[in-house]
Amino acid sequence: MADLDDIRDGKNFGLDQEVKSQGFYLKGCNNMGWGMKERMSRIFRPDSGKTVMLAFDHGFIMGPTSGLERIDLTIVPIAKYADCLMGTRGIIRTSIPAELSKPICLRSDAGTSILTELNHNVIIDVEDAIRMNASAMAIMVTAGDPATEAKTFANLYNLVDAGQKYGIPVMGVTAVGKDMARDARYFGLASRMCAENGANIVKTYFCEGFEQIVASCPVPIVIAGGKKLPELEALELAYNAIQAGAAGVDMGRNVFQSDHPAAMIQAVASVVHDGEKPDKAYDLYQTLKSQL
Repeated sequence: MADLDDIRDGKNFGLDQEVKSQGFYLKGCNNMGWGMKERMSRIFRPDSGKTVMLAFDHGFIMGPTSGLERIDLTIVPIAKYADCLMGTRGIIRTSIPAELSKPICLRSDAGTSILTELNHNVIIDVEDAIRMNASAMAIMVTAGDPATEAKTFANLYNLVDAGQKYGIPVMGVTAVGKDMARDARYFGLASRMCAENGANIVKTYFCEGFEQIVASCPVPIVIAGGKKLPELEALELAYNAIQAGAAGVDMGRNVFQSDHPAAMIQAVASVVHDGEKPDKAYDLYQTLKSQL
């Protein structure tokens, strides 16, 4: 029973102040539930509104590709510098220490490898994402591929249904096939389709006209790093994307295949969160690599 001996009437009701409207700091997120917003705020830093995601889910189609042969030796030492980790449930369970306490964007579809036709995937059970305390679930879509477009978008909206039920955001990842144009028209179409089907985040590629892609997509966009580039070029890629409106990067090979991954991810973070220009970020990379 409650203690009734010291019940004090409230006095400070702030009657001279209007109740503050609580708009959320990420676009397209105001109408989300509290749980969704809390998970998004784990991924995107509230002070900058941006994120540096570290992607290491490549093995689910490529196996032990360069830089991911030993997750404990390559990813774990640099994970502390990322805002969010993107990986598969098997690798996260076996190789990522839980005490890192980093938000997880869980790769939530799988099915085919580089040895066959890609993207004939199914989605994992959302309850496994809940068990893993995932902050978001990532799924591939293939706009423009006659063989897999309908299936991958069905996967997306089914995962969105599950995510809405349990308050877990979904990131739509736009794939690029050999016959797909890598231009603003294609990426704008694919990104908008992801958002139209309920994705809360979109991961796509930077290209000329990226401002149009961002403007026409009502949810935050993060860019894929793509193939390994020289460090300065990768920093220029990140800078140009942020300047064009990207809400962050989800880089993999341009970090873990760098000769100095810890220095590289910190240099990328300086671009994303601090607005550092590429040459200054590259100077930081050079300084850090000599210290690590």
